[in-house]
Amino acid sequence: MTTTHRLCLVLGDQLSLDLASLQGLDAERDCVLLVEVMEEASHVPHHPQKIALVFSAMRHFAQELQQRGIRVHYVALDDPRNTGSVPGELQRWHSQLQPSELHLTECGDWRLEQSLKQCGLAIHWHADSRFLCSRGEFSRWAQGKKQLRMEFFYRDMRRKSGLLLNGDGSPVGGAWNFDADNRKALPKGLRPPAPARFAADAITQEVLALVAKHFPHHYGRLDSFDYPVTRADAQSLWQYFLDWGLAAFGDYQDAMASNEPFVFHARISAALNIGLLDLRQLCSDVEAAYGSGTVALNAAEGFIRQLIGWREYVRGVYWLKMPDYAHGNVFGNSRSLPPFYWSGETRMNCMRQAIGQSLEHAYAHHIQRLMVTGNFALLAGIAPSEICAWYLAIYMDAFDWVELPNTLGMVMHADGGYLGSKPYCASGQYIKRMSDYCTGCAYKVSESTSEDACPFNALYWHFLMRHADLLRGNQRLALIYKNLARMPESRQQALWQRGQHLLATLDAGQPL
Repeated sequence: MTTTHRLCLVLGDQLSLDLASLQGLDAERDCVLLVEVMEEASHVPHHPQKIALVFSAMRHFAQELQQRGIRVHYVALDDPRNTGSVPGELQRWHSQLQPSELHLTECGDWRLEQSLKQCGLAIHWHADSRFLCSRGEFSRWAQGKKQLRMEFFYRDMRRKSGLLLNGDGSPVGGAWNFDADNRKALPKGLRPPAPARFAADAITQEVLALVAKHFPHHYGRLDSFDYPVTRADAQSLWQYFLDWGLAAFGDYQDAMASNEPFVFHARISAALNIGLLDLRQLCSDVEAAYGSGTVALNAAEGFIRQLIGWREYVRGVYWLKMPDYAHGNVFGNSRSLPPFYWSGETRMNCMRQAIGQSLEHAYAHHIQRLMVTGNFALLAGIAPSEICAWYLAIYMDAFDWVELPNTLGMVMHADGGYLGSKPYCASGQYIKRMSDYCTGCAYKVSESTSEDACPFNALYWHFLMRHADLLRGNQRLALIYKNLARMPESRQQALWQRGQHLLATLDAGQPL
């Protein structure tokens, strides 16, 4: 047997040839280990398409490494020797190969990283250089701040990267942020591009059969899987967005429309999060598209802000505040997640649309997550741990470092405003303004207290009333609380009673 000097464990969300722990490999003496394990696939009931994406991408990545002359040990899920956990497999292979060194890039999940640090093996840990801001750099930026604001962090990342800057360091266009230009509803008659689809090759077909066999009770369709699982196909998906989506992305990134699950969004977050795409290249391509006059500044800036602003920011918060962050629950919520989150069976058309496409595609864009499914969970007082587990399970791109701060902090405001300055609560009027979901809905968005009134309306005011002591002092909610105070007492009482009825219906396990 060939003596192993360095054994590099590569996780399913680290499928990048530029991964720090893979640099300087000696093809003669070093090898790479990839493992499919039940613990990571089932600690929440991950969408079958998500499991298929990760396993198929892992297998293709292993093949790519082998084609480059690198020795790879690959453990399939149904290998009878599989211990079922990442630490268990690392211990098994360490015992078998007796390597001189173990190398691993930082995990994307605090739970997994802790289990590896406690597995009794000496590991050389590498910072994850796929991100623009390291954990240590973010910690230094946050030091001494009582509250963190993404906008200021984002400006620092712009300065660090040099993206969309003039020669004197000022922002192109005279402003750092053009979000105010990115809130248009989709006009009638404007059709988004058809989504790019990728046929399953032999490897993916084998994985789909494996997932169907081992995870039959996980929520979500498997037969509609059409995601890229290789770097080449992920690059094709990205190029398709540059050609057909980016120009309209800025204007309509917050828009929602019935039976249009993707609108002008790129759908590249899953590929990016598992390592098939490179953050710096994406940003460079978008900046070049603006420089060539292909897209407007609000589209380019809005997309880059999502990547080097928000995405890097939530990762920084996650690693700065874990593990205590996961237990945040400032509103004291304890209500169980309604069963219709797993079925889509509800009379609320907006929820039916957002949940239905999530089950079909393992995908929803950020406004559907924040202002529909997330907004409802916030208003209904769902326990943060339950809605966080749902987001982690249901979405293709959801890994703990990005899902938890987005859901617990931004969606649920359960961290008390550490991540975001106000709760993102809204009535049905917001959904009406940004979508066509209210047309044909069983409920009337124009009403708040009648039996067929949109549930979002009364629940919105009920949420503000029951948490007034916590929220009335928030400057960004001051005008709303003034409007509440001006309401006749009879109106406030009717809204409260309607909200109580809706919450009681949920508690009885009945759909809305």
